[in-house]
Amino acid sequence: MTEPLPEFPYHPDPMATGAILPSDTMCVCCGQARGYIYTGPVYSIDDLADRLCPWCIADGTAAGRYEASFTGGAVGEDVPIEVFVAVDSRTPGFTAWQEPQWYFHCGDGAAFLGAVGAAELAARPDAIETLRKEAGGWGWPPDEVEHHLSTLDRDGQPTAYLFRCRVCATHLAYSDFT
Repeated sequence: MTEPLPEFPYHPDPMATGAILPSDTMCVCCGQARGYIYTGPVYSIDDLADRLCPWCIADGTAAGRYEASFTGGAVGEDVPIEVFVAVDSRTPGFTAWQEPQWYFHCGDGAAFLGAVGAAELAARPDAIETLRKEAGGWGWPPDEVEHHLSTLDRDGQPTAYLFRCRVCATHLAYSDFT
């Protein structure tokens, strides 16, 4: 029997998002096969793809030993360095079409909820508004922006990545495609 997964405040369900999967693979960092392996991005000189367990990410061992980070770029308000380090070095990232971005809001890291499409966003007008502003910033006319929003697809592209502020519960999202 495997031990319970560590908690990740900024990525509350990494199994649902596919960042962590069941596996018998031995972790290159701790040398243990704990029943799960991290499958998301790893930014490091060493090739660590699909070779780290969630525990070595959660406690910072992997980041410290390999000078690794997991979450890509940052979007949002200024946050204390401790928060940025917790998100970047102790939180499972996610795979995106381009380099993933992580939202920060209300002085804290936002919780990543997963990839979403237009159907999943329908109940989250606050996230739709962040996407509308994003696409409007590309210089697109309003009808093209609305078309883009209507074609978002959780399992295809373009897709959106949904976050929730841990302080005010606002939903935030950005879209991505090749």
